[in-house]
Amino acid sequence: ATESGPATSSLVLATWALFSGLGLMLVGAGLFGTLVAVRAELDGANSATIGALAAAYYGGFLVGSRTAVRIISSVGHIRVYAALGSLLAASIVAAGMTSHHLVWIALRFVAGACLAGQYVVSESWLNHLVTNQRRGRLLSTYTVLTVSAFGLGQAIFGGLDPEALTGFGIAAILISVAVVPVMVSEEASPPIAAVPQRLPLRELWSIAPTGVVTSILVGITHGAFSGLIAAYAARSGLSIPAIAVFVALPTLGSLMLSIPISSASDGRDRRIVGALTALVAAGAAVVLLALGPHSIGGLIAVWVVGGMTFPLYSIAGAYTNDWVPTAKLTAASSQLVMLFGTGALLGPLVGASVMAATGPSGYAWMAVVAHLVIATFLTVRVLQHPTETRAKPWNEVPVAGRPLVIPATAVAMGRRLRPWRRRPLVGSGRTSRRGD
Repeated sequence: ATESGPATSSLVLATWALFSGLGLMLVGAGLFGTLVAVRAELDGANSATIGALAAAYYGGFLVGSRTAVRIISSVGHIRVYAALGSLLAASIVAAGMTSHHLVWIALRFVAGACLAGQYVVSESWLNHLVTNQRRGRLLSTYTVLTVSAFGLGQAIFGGLDPEALTGFGIAAILISVAVVPVMVSEEASPPIAAVPQRLPLRELWSIAPTGVVTSILVGITHGAFSGLIAAYAARSGLSIPAIAVFVALPTLGSLMLSIPISSASDGRDRRIVGALTALVAAGAAVVLLALGPHSIGGLIAVWVVGGMTFPLYSIAGAYTNDWVPTAKLTAASSQLVMLFGTGALLGPLVGASVMAATGPSGYAWMAVVAHLVIATFLTVRVLQHPTETRAKPWNEVPVAGRPLVIPATAVAMGRRLRPWRRRPLVGSGRTSRRGD
């Protein structure tokens, strides 16, 4: 790669197999998640069970993110990808063969561990392909793929019977086929399997504390928003086809807005773009709270929330990786997935408790408060630790991203109060700027 990263054509050849396989896998995973959530509602599961099903999925993230990086260093990216895909397909078939909620919780845990491992494989693979100048755009493309594929699986659910085995079988078939592109592609070039440098959480905190906290906050927000959306739609009285449309709308919003938003963060302070994005998401959640999911306004609101909230993870990840030494990117990916999983484990439990106390409207309240917390935190960090922001050429900014670039640049101009501090990166052997 050159200083600006590999040529676009080379990057496409290097990533098409991974993106194709991961896309198919997440279509199946999205279908599986919606099937379990709605079927549990139809079976009369209470709020605690619904929250446990969502939390178990993210609890698996904690295990998968901690173990995947060690396995990758032993057998390589492609073998880990294939093994986790096979295990995930088997867990889905097993879930379709029973309706016992405790078994489902255990299998959702397995599914979460498998997908967390796949995310570590994918993100560490992608982070080795580009430098800081193009990382935001590549990770935003990755985010659009993962979110849209997961949402497509949720949309497919609308044409299936959640009480039949067929949907579970389709999900397992998709995940089994997803292994093929990565296994047979000659162009797929994962990083060499080597023992990565360790990156303890304390060291990551010393490098980019804002990235650490933001990853947890985004996890809480996404865990509640994504994990409980099907339950919210069902408890609001929507029909099965309407539930499929409602849960797919956030994905459509992410598909349309993730790349412009994340591209706008390249070349400027990502914290400002993240704060503005979270603030817009909070405002849209207020509209959802006021209008509910039955109206056109409510549907547009949930579309906006999805379009704004999902890019927050890629912004947090790109910001953190901007400061991490190249040799520690794989370890950083594992830590970020673990931090996200920690937050996402808490999100459904808190959200389910709020819904149990306040009714379906508690879902929208959770979205409002969670996004306001993210916006407030990032704003405080910008004010505490201002950094110089270089202007990005206007013709390089996507048209849809320019509304975010204008306020981000204005804020940056108004708070250039002191220069960057230079501190040694722990264990990097060089002097560099430290993240905030």
